[in-house]
Amino acid sequence: MIRISAMLFASVFMSSLMADEAWQPAVAGYKYEFPRDHGNHPQQKIEWWYYTGHLDTREGRSFGYQLTFFRIGITPKTTIDSPWAVRDLWMTHLAVSDLKTGTYHHDDRLNRAGPGFAGAANGHLHVWNEDWSATQSTNGSGPMMLKASNPKFGLELELLEGKPAVIHGKEGISQKGVADGNASHYYSLTRMPTQGVLKLGSEKFEVTGHSWMDHEFGTSFLEPEQRGWDWISLQLDDGSDLMLFQLRRSDGSADSHTSGTWVPTNGPPIPLKSSDFTLLPADEKWTSPVTKGQYPMKWRISIPGRQTQLEIRTVFPDQEMLTRSTPGLHYWEGCITAEGLNNGKPIKGRGYLEMTGYSGPAMSRWFSPPTSE
Repeated sequence: MIRISAMLFASVFMSSLMADEAWQPAVAGYKYEFPRDHGNHPQQKIEWWYYTGHLDTREGRSFGYQLTFFRIGITPKTTIDSPWAVRDLWMTHLAVSDLKTGTYHHDDRLNRAGPGFAGAANGHLHVWNEDWSATQSTNGSGPMMLKASNPKFGLELELLEGKPAVIHGKEGISQKGVADGNASHYYSLTRMPTQGVLKLGSEKFEVTGHSWMDHEFGTSFLEPEQRGWDWISLQLDDGSDLMLFQLRRSDGSADSHTSGTWVPTNGPPIPLKSSDFTLLPADEKWTSPVTKGQYPMKWRISIPGRQTQLEIRTVFPDQEMLTRSTPGLHYWEGCITAEGLNNGKPIKGRGYLEMTGYSGPAMSRWFSPPTSE
């Protein structure tokens, strides 16, 4: 078998929670360079390349998609000189939401690098897991190319960068906790013109739309009392974009390190602190028949300083990623719509919502700093 087994994943991953000072934390003052920072950052323990988007056909059929490449470091330096030694684990999640039928298709992969099974290039975008990949030319010119499919569904997309990269947080880091090292380097490409082909069964659809790329890298993202997060990306019909994430503590309260970024149609991004907005779930929930997690299906966003009030609705309930390769790592990720007011004027939009920590172990189990115990 090429793919690493779930049992081996659990054993190897838990060993990575041992204290290891060789991984470099995300620190203030980091200077981003592109295309360099589209590539791999092997000195950090955790990294992901996250693509989501809405796609339409000429006939009016609509889809959402997710393609995410994760790297989780196991040890900064392996003790044996072999391609089979496990320095990093490479996970990839693929999903397509069919908005017409309300059907969610998903798949996942888990590999070690081995002799080329999975990995990422340094200095430019080239990340792959077997034949699933995200690539761009070494000099950063031209589109990003996404390819991922299995016998039942898949996609092949071309993404232009669109707006300039948006750096989230302050001084080059997005702080996630009290400790200095609990942070990430985090940027987004928020409105990427997209075209290509999407496959469902025997059908192929030519699609166009917009994508959103998130790229984060660091060594420790969460603290033990942080159970999970709610993350929203929105592309609004006035040309502005919005990212918010809300960290949830074990008692259900919002963590003060919650933050976001407003991206105007033109002009520099505007950072949002936790005190600048509220992100509140409504009573409407969906209970997963598999994990029994209860996920809010409607949210309300308020940004008083911008006179912004938005109601967020999920397009259909069952968009829960149930990973086969990583037992217990389940989350909801799917299409949403937005409607409300911005500066007192009506506005609409669509985007993606991610909700973690509603079922299974707390997400801090996967993304907390190592302990000395």
